Amino acid sequence: MVRLLHSADWQIGMTRHFLAPEAQSRYSEARLEAIRRMAVIAADASCDAVVVAGDIFESNLVDRQVVARALDALADFTVPVLLLPGNHDPLLGAGSVWDAAAFVSRCPSRVTVLRDATPVPIADGAAEVIGAAWPSKRPLTDLVGAVVADLRPAGVPRIVVGHGAVDRGSPDPNDPSLIGLDIIERAIAAGSVQYVALGDRHSMTDVGTSGRVWYPGTPLVTDYAEDAPNTALLVELDEGSVTVTPVPVGDWTFVRSAVDLSDDVDVGALEAWLAARPDKRRCVVKLSFTGAVSLAAKLRLDAVLDAYADVFAGLEVWDRRTDLVVVPDDADLAEMGATGFLAAAVDDLKLIAAAGGPDGETAQDALSLLYRLSRSGG
Repeated sequence: MVRLLHSADWQIGMTRHFLAPEAQSRYSEARLEAIRRMAVIAADASCDAVVVAGDIFESNLVDRQVVARALDALADFTVPVLLLPGNHDPLLGAGSVWDAAAFVSRCPSRVTVLRDATPVPIADGAAEVIGAAWPSKRPLTDLVGAVVADLRPAGVPRIVVGHGAVDRGSPDPNDPSLIGLDIIERAIAAGSVQYVALGDRHSMTDVGTSGRVWYPGTPLVTDYAEDAPNTALLVELDEGSVTVTPVPVGDWTFVRSAVDLSDDVDVGALEAWLAARPDKRRCVVKLSFTGAVSLAAKLRLDAVLDAYADVFAGLEVWDRRTDLVVVPDDADLAEMGATGFLAAAVDDLKLIAAAGGPDGETAQDALSLLYRLSRSGG
């Protein structure tokens, strides 16, 4: 039985535009900590190797310090680590990170870059790994299919490591680099391949029907729509069977929520929901709002968002999905004490705000400002 840890899409050096510098620093460190956790998991599980199926770096343009810290994390592994260049960090080109002095000079001896389809023996020859590296950012062929098409049974378990989208359900069916799932399944059925370790999809996914083609997902969440991120896969296989077990490695969460607001009670419920979120320093929240609220409720909403923006790793409002109307009620107007010219202006702003659009948003902001000034004695 051969045991390996399958990961992908480390994307070391990634930045997220919605993170403040302090949070971005912690997020970058968390990415390295996830790698170090995998080193511990691989050792504790007595893995024969670790395979990383592409996009180890965010790009070939990451700076020297990013490379140095990545290699320092890789030095924690006590078993062989096989790295596959992907679309973010392709193998060839003048700026390739794989041939940069910062990488070559510090690369730990246990780390191997899968530069071609030459089989790499693992477990003292009890299994072999074959890679399908991306030579450039836009290959014009199915790299994995080209590797597996002519394979014959090897007498030992064979793991193929690839990167990219499969041709089932792809948003771009004309992409020449799509991985042909039928070719892979035929190779598996013929006994030429026992497991295909893929990368590129950031959600953990069992592909096809054999149970032998997997995406592990990203080891640290990168977006709100990912399914089961923060994982790696512990794979046990021989020529006749395979067992795949997800193991947690990342510790950040990205949460997206659509909130309908109609009154101060709803704002209070949102505040309670935010308060109940665990581990806020490692949580990024994206909110969208619909409904209609009073000026008082909107003022409280702004205060809640401002307060929790200082607590969460990130808190943003999804403007494109937000359609929240601010409509002053009788209590708002009474508290404003608007009379004469000011009352007439408030009435005009109410009509403009109710019409929506950019002018409506401006009118809502003006009403909110008038309300705040009236409460503060301005």
